Amino acid sequence: MTYTPKSDFLITLVERGFFADCTDLQGLDEALLKGVVPAYIGYDATAKSLHVGHLLNIMLLRWFQKTGHKPITLMGGGTTKVGDPSFRSDERPLLDAAAIDSNINGMQAVFAKYLRYDDSADGAIMLNNAEWLDGLNYLDFLRDVGRHFSVNRMLSFESVKSRLDREQSLSFLEFNYMILQAYDFVEINRRHGCLLQMGGSDQWGNIVNGIDLARRMADRQIFGLTTPLLTTSDGRKMGKSQGGAIWLNADMLSPYEFWQFWRNTTDADVGRFLKLYTELPVAECDRLGALEGSEINAAKIILANEVTTLCHGADAAAAAEATAREVFEKGGAGDDLPTLTLSAADLGDGLSMAQLFVRAGLAASGKEAKRLIAEGGAKANDAAVSDAGQMVDAEALAAPMKLSAGKKRHALVVLD
Repeated sequence: MTYTPKSDFLITLVERGFFADCTDLQGLDEALLKGVVPAYIGYDATAKSLHVGHLLNIMLLRWFQKTGHKPITLMGGGTTKVGDPSFRSDERPLLDAAAIDSNINGMQAVFAKYLRYDDSADGAIMLNNAEWLDGLNYLDFLRDVGRHFSVNRMLSFESVKSRLDREQSLSFLEFNYMILQAYDFVEINRRHGCLLQMGGSDQWGNIVNGIDLARRMADRQIFGLTTPLLTTSDGRKMGKSQGGAIWLNADMLSPYEFWQFWRNTTDADVGRFLKLYTELPVAECDRLGALEGSEINAAKIILANEVTTLCHGADAAAAAEATAREVFEKGGAGDDLPTLTLSAADLGDGLSMAQLFVRAGLAASGKEAKRLIAEGGAKANDAAVSDAGQMVDAEALAAPMKLSAGKKRHALVVLD
């Protein structure tokens, strides 16, 4: 980076590790210094909740508002009907309108925890691109918008090129996605004066398309900014765990499991994650990240508490820490562990230990559960489980049963 930013927002981004690239860093910096700038990030409604992979850019919007600017959260009610092909090996399953609306309802609850939505100059607003995409006339759209796109250039974008290089099918439906997303920027600029689109670095091509289209259609000076695509220090995609995605909605992942995800952060990632996912001062993040040995565990608890407080509230963070202390330090079951509640009909004549571990979410399949048990990593009420076929009946569940997969993953099984 040859240019040194002067605006609070860009200084914060660079200091905390959010910055990957910008179409015109100096031009954007000057715009930010002049007054309130509106900026948006788009989210397609492919699930009922956002997950930890989205959290970096949610924090980006939060810092944008905290430094005096106007964040726009764009729900992809229209673009979800097409599906983003970026860096995917196959086409996304198509969702109907009811499923998309249901997913948007689930996603909206997350943003309200991180952003302030009101009518003030820097108050966040939420839009849905179905508002302008659903009513498009195809022929008019081709004539007015499609003529600005070069197929040769579209084929050169890495998100498309990588799919074609692997000789994997790219449908005409998906090929239209980048045109629709570019048109989003034109509409949000026209309706709300939006000057900036932000997103992960995998969205660079789509963002540049939107900037080019706005310049061609409206002769507007607008900007694009991307954040790095994060992996953990051991190479895993950020937001994934053995149990699957780390959801941000409590009804899809308990606050305790969310807290545990952050508590289990690899030592080498603690300082970086504190800067990205909390609001602690940078110097304090660096200090905590530099701790070693047993002391780094205290930094991990701070990380888990700070991130969980933002997402689920201070009470949920405190309850999760208390449960973790009960489970790990005192050997108890804790009050906040993920719980599998079985009815008499569910239990029937009994379930095997392998089935229980799968049902409790501690193993993805019966094969994985059997391997966990064979390798000595499974416990029931803190006693090693050696027989995957051992049956558990109503008598064994007269009191709640605590299952453990390794040292860090636990669940309760309760008979209703």
